[in-house]
Amino acid sequence: MHGLQQHHEPVWYFRRELRHGYAPQALSSWLFDPGSLTARLTANCPGLFRVEVQSQVWRSPQHNEIRRLGMRERQMSLIREVYLYCADRPMVFARTVIPRESLSGRQRHLAGLGSRSLGSVLFADPHMHRDEIEVARLRAGEGLYYKAVAILAKAPASIWGRRSVFYLDRKPLLVSEIFLPAVEQLA
Repeated sequence: MHGLQQHHEPVWYFRRELRHGYAPQALSSWLFDPGSLTARLTANCPGLFRVEVQSQVWRSPQHNEIRRLGMRERQMSLIREVYLYCADRPMVFARTVIPRESLSGRQRHLAGLGSRSLGSVLFADPHMHRDEIEVARLRAGEGLYYKAVAILAKAPASIWGRRSVFYLDRKPLLVSEIFLPAVEQLA
Protein backbone atom coordinates (compact mmCIF):
# COMPACT_ATOMS: atom_id res chain seq x y z
CA MET A 1 0.00 0.00 0.00
CA HIS A 2 2.78 2.42 0.82
CA GLY A 3 4.71 1.81 -2.41
CA LEU A 4 3.38 4.79 -4.35
CA GLN A 5 3.21 7.01 -1.29
CA GLN A 6 6.89 6.49 -0.45
CA HIS A 7 7.90 8.99 -3.15
CA HIS A 8 6.48 12.04 -1.38
CA GLU A 9 8.97 14.08 0.58
CA PRO A 10 8.30 16.39 3.52
CA VAL A 11 8.41 20.16 3.10
CA TRP A 12 11.10 21.68 5.32
CA TYR A 13 10.96 25.25 6.65
CA PHE A 14 13.52 27.49 8.30
CA ARG A 15 12.24 29.13 11.51
CA ARG A 16 11.93 32.54 9.83
CA GLU A 17 9.60 31.00 7.22
CA LEU A 18 7.14 29.60 9.77
CA ARG A 19 3.86 31.23 10.69
CA HIS A 20 3.61 31.97 14.39
CA GLY A 21 2.18 28.94 16.14
CA TYR A 22 2.82 26.58 13.21
CA ALA A 23 4.93 24.20 15.27
CA PRO A 24 3.29 22.70 18.38
CA GLN A 25 4.29 24.49 21.57
CA ALA A 26 5.03 21.20 23.36
CA LEU A 27 7.73 20.38 20.80
CA SER A 28 9.18 23.84 20.11
CA SER A 29 11.98 23.51 22.64
CA TRP A 30 12.98 20.18 21.06
CA LEU A 31 12.67 21.38 17.47
CA PHE A 32 14.73 24.54 17.88
CA ASP A 33 17.26 23.45 20.51
CA PRO A 34 20.71 24.21 19.02
CA GLY A 35 22.45 21.79 21.35
CA SER A 36 23.06 18.07 21.19
CA LEU A 37 19.87 16.02 21.08
CA THR A 38 21.82 13.05 22.46
CA ALA A 39 22.95 15.09 25.47
CA ARG A 40 19.43 16.38 26.11
CA LEU A 41 17.86 12.92 25.84
CA THR A 42 20.54 11.41 28.07
CA ALA A 43 20.05 14.13 30.70
CA ASN A 44 16.26 13.76 30.73
CA CYS A 45 15.94 10.01 30.30
CA PRO A 46 14.77 8.25 33.47
CA GLY A 47 16.32 4.99 32.23
CA LEU A 48 18.97 3.75 29.84
CA PHE A 49 19.60 5.75 26.65
CA ARG A 50 20.60 3.70 23.62
CA VAL A 51 20.94 3.87 19.84
CA GLU A 52 19.52 1.10 17.66
CA VAL A 53 20.77 1.05 14.07
CA GLN A 54 18.06 0.19 11.53
CA SER A 55 20.19 0.48 8.42
CA GLN A 56 23.42 1.89 7.06
CA VAL A 57 23.68 1.68 3.28
CA TRP A 58 25.12 3.44 0.27
CA ARG A 59 22.39 4.95 -1.92
CA SER A 60 21.22 8.13 -3.56
CA PRO A 61 19.52 10.52 -1.07
CA GLN A 62 16.04 12.00 -1.47
CA HIS A 63 15.77 15.02 -3.79
CA ASN A 64 15.28 17.48 -0.92
CA GLU A 65 18.40 16.08 0.79
CA ILE A 66 20.44 16.42 -2.41
CA ARG A 67 19.36 20.07 -2.70
CA ARG A 68 20.07 20.82 0.96
CA LEU A 69 23.58 19.36 0.71
CA GLY A 70 24.28 20.96 -2.68
CA MET A 71 25.01 17.56 -4.22
CA ARG A 72 24.73 16.36 -7.80
CA GLU A 73 21.86 14.02 -8.74
CA ARG A 74 22.63 10.29 -8.40
CA GLN A 75 25.62 11.01 -6.17
CA MET A 76 25.92 8.19 -3.63
CA SER A 77 25.93 8.84 0.09
CA LEU A 78 26.15 6.75 3.20
CA ILE A 79 22.66 6.83 4.74
CA ARG A 80 22.34 5.80 8.37
CA GLU A 81 18.96 5.37 10.04
CA VAL A 82 18.62 4.80 13.77
CA TYR A 83 16.15 4.98 16.63
CA LEU A 84 17.11 6.73 19.84
CA TYR A 85 15.62 5.00 22.87
CA CYS A 86 15.02 6.13 26.42
CA ALA A 87 14.13 3.38 28.90
CA ASP A 88 13.24 1.04 26.01
CA ARG A 89 10.81 3.56 24.48
CA PRO A 90 11.61 4.93 21.00
CA MET A 91 11.91 8.72 21.23
CA VAL A 92 13.49 9.78 17.94
CA PHE A 93 14.05 8.37 14.48
CA ALA A 94 17.24 9.85 13.01
CA ARG A 95 18.45 9.77 9.41
CA THR A 96 21.94 10.91 8.48
CA VAL A 97 23.11 11.50 4.91
CA ILE A 98 26.89 11.59 4.53
CA PRO A 99 28.21 12.34 1.02
CA ARG A 100 31.12 10.13 -0.03
CA GLU A 101 33.49 13.13 -0.09
CA SER A 102 32.67 13.86 3.56
CA LEU A 103 34.03 10.47 4.66
CA SER A 104 37.64 11.27 3.89
CA GLY A 105 40.48 12.22 6.22
CA ARG A 106 39.57 12.57 9.89
CA GLN A 107 35.90 11.86 9.09
CA ARG A 108 36.48 8.27 7.85
CA HIS A 109 35.46 6.99 11.29
CA LEU A 110 31.87 8.21 10.78
CA ALA A 111 31.24 5.15 8.59
CA GLY A 112 31.90 2.85 11.55
CA LEU A 113 29.86 4.33 14.41
CA GLY A 114 27.81 1.20 15.01
CA SER A 115 25.48 1.82 17.96
CA ARG A 116 27.38 4.90 19.12
CA SER A 117 25.51 8.19 18.94
CA LEU A 118 26.47 10.45 16.05
CA GLY A 119 25.56 13.48 18.18
CA SER A 120 28.15 12.59 20.81
CA VAL A 121 30.80 12.52 18.06
CA LEU A 122 29.67 15.73 16.34
CA PHE A 123 29.39 17.88 19.46
CA ALA A 124 32.75 16.64 20.79
CA ASP A 125 34.53 17.93 17.68
CA PRO A 126 35.81 21.50 18.24
CA HIS A 127 35.80 22.09 14.46
CA MET A 128 32.11 21.23 14.06
CA HIS A 129 29.81 23.91 12.65
CA ARG A 130 26.03 23.54 12.45
CA ASP A 131 23.90 25.26 9.85
CA GLU A 132 20.41 26.65 10.46
CA ILE A 133 17.71 24.23 11.68
CA GLU A 134 14.74 23.42 9.42
CA VAL A 135 11.51 21.83 10.64
CA ALA A 136 8.78 19.80 8.97
CA ARG A 137 5.45 18.24 9.81
CA LEU A 138 5.46 14.68 8.48
CA ARG A 139 2.25 12.89 7.54
CA ALA A 140 1.06 9.66 5.99
CA GLY A 141 2.03 9.63 2.32
CA GLU A 142 5.65 10.57 3.00
CA GLY A 143 8.36 7.92 3.02
CA LEU A 144 10.19 9.43 5.98
CA TYR A 145 6.97 9.38 8.03
CA TYR A 146 6.50 5.64 7.39
CA LYS A 147 10.11 4.87 8.31
CA ALA A 148 9.85 6.86 11.56
CA VAL A 149 6.55 5.35 12.76
CA ALA A 150 7.26 1.78 11.62
CA ILE A 151 8.21 0.81 15.17
CA LEU A 152 5.10 2.27 16.83
CA ALA A 153 2.05 0.17 17.71
CA LYS A 154 -0.23 3.09 16.77
CA ALA A 155 0.96 5.78 14.39
CA PRO A 156 -0.14 9.38 15.04
CA ALA A 157 -1.70 11.43 12.23
CA SER A 158 1.45 13.52 12.02
CA ILE A 159 4.86 13.86 13.63
CA TRP A 160 7.45 16.63 13.64
CA GLY A 161 11.07 16.65 12.72
CA ARG A 162 14.06 18.90 12.37
CA ARG A 163 17.17 18.75 10.27
CA SER A 164 20.37 20.65 9.79
CA VAL A 165 23.65 20.36 7.99
CA PHE A 166 26.70 19.78 10.16
CA TYR A 167 30.17 20.57 8.87
CA LEU A 168 33.32 18.81 10.04
CA ASP A 169 36.36 20.47 8.50
CA ARG A 170 33.94 22.08 6.02
CA LYS A 171 32.65 18.64 4.93
CA PRO A 172 28.83 18.44 5.14
CA LEU A 173 26.48 15.81 6.48
CA LEU A 174 22.73 16.17 6.89
CA VAL A 175 21.07 15.00 10.10
CA SER A 176 17.26 14.67 10.30
CA GLU A 177 15.70 13.94 13.68
CA ILE A 178 12.04 12.91 13.74
CA PHE A 179 10.37 13.18 17.14
CA LEU A 180 8.08 10.35 18.17
CA PRO A 181 5.14 10.98 20.55
CA ALA A 182 6.92 9.68 23.68
CA VAL A 183 9.46 12.54 23.57
CA GLU A 184 6.79 14.99 24.76
CA GLN A 185 6.81 13.23 28.15
CA LEU A 186 10.43 14.25 28.74
CA ALA A 187 11.48 17.68 30.04
